Amino acid sequence: MSNKKFQLTNLATGKSSELDARAGTIGPDVVSLAGLYKDHGVFTFDPGFMATASCESHITYIDGDAGVLLYRGYPIDQLAQHSSHLEVAYLLLNGELPNANEFRDFHDSIRRHTMLNESLLNMFHGFHHNAHPMAMVSAIVASMAAFYHDTTDIYDARHREIFAHRIIAKIPTIAAAAYKHALGQPFVYPRNDLDYTSNMLNMFFAVPCEPYTVDSLHAKAMDLLFILHADHEQNASTSTVRLAGSTGCNPYAAISAGVSALWGPAHGGANEAVLEMLEEIGSVKNVADFLRRVKDKDGGVRLMGFGHRVYKNFDPRAKIIREMCHKVLGQLGGADSPTFELALKLEEIALQDEYFVSRKLYPNVDFYSGIIYSALGIPRSMFTVMFALARTAGWVSHWLEMIADPSMKIGRPRQLYLGPTQRDYLPLVKRK
Repeated sequence: MSNKKFQLTNLATGKSSELDARAGTIGPDVVSLAGLYKDHGVFTFDPGFMATASCESHITYIDGDAGVLLYRGYPIDQLAQHSSHLEVAYLLLNGELPNANEFRDFHDSIRRHTMLNESLLNMFHGFHHNAHPMAMVSAIVASMAAFYHDTTDIYDARHREIFAHRIIAKIPTIAAAAYKHALGQPFVYPRNDLDYTSNMLNMFFAVPCEPYTVDSLHAKAMDLLFILHADHEQNASTSTVRLAGSTGCNPYAAISAGVSALWGPAHGGANEAVLEMLEEIGSVKNVADFLRRVKDKDGGVRLMGFGHRVYKNFDPRAKIIREMCHKVLGQLGGADSPTFELALKLEEIALQDEYFVSRKLYPNVDFYSGIIYSALGIPRSMFTVMFALARTAGWVSHWLEMIADPSMKIGRPRQLYLGPTQRDYLPLVKRK
């Protein structure tokens, strides 16, 4: 806790008040504005919450200027190199890396919860064949409250633990069922002898008429992507989970709200937009002209996969994922593919161009993730579902943290009202 005080003076009234500052373990201090309306009769105005800390959290730290991402204090590059998605999920949920016995118990619990209730699985048949997968995933996650309502007492610690394990275990099964429904293929049941990402890939690509073996590199690549996407502080979807959860709603409803928020193209659809951009460019020889149009303020052309709302340096996840992209495409014989070659050239030229460098537009995690997903056979319609699958561990961690906070209050932002002042109702016959 910081002893700093800030003096605030209202120049209109001359009234002054002291504002308390609070310090985190790292990162900027925050100033408590809880008494601002009471003392001065004003709200703060911060569209997009760019300078607002909405909560206390112990989970994820980002230093956008330095390009730092920490999960519970552990650098993302160390976790990406040495850990697994399930171990990272345990870390996010519990605050510490597990010992061997703790991880065995956690892994066993996740494996025991992978199957969906058959009635819930049959609900997929009610969706139109070309329904967007995110619509199906959001609906099925919300519907889980109707099937597992016996463990939705949010004030019961054991119920919260069962929910956390259940949703992390079942979200790959839900994602795979949405994919199979879109293809018109039979659902593939989970296999508890496989690891988390191998099980997911098997449910996606296995068919009853022939054997299917999961490629270990593909499973490793998917696991890496899940680690990198597992959490990212108070982003739009995580804030949505917290805001919905602050009402005391059942946890499945809160996670479903997060899925819906992630569906927005400004949040979860960036890697799909990168591939569309690369297709628009067409070939390496068109890169210079494309970047010229990007720099033309009247051109209406955007450079996708570069820059980030928080990172003003290299996205640390982009460096890690770039290396994996080389490995996957190298194994598949696609390292010299036109799309990958084009991505590398675009990155090379943009990073040498003063226009982009001065604006700190560096590649972000979305620049290469879509290329990997595509190489693994994941269709673009499923890219955001993959993001949701990975981010579920983070959403659940933030929901657990919020519910366990004794000072939790329902979220209730205020506004700057610019509508009409009070006016009197006129009967219809008197209106002109």
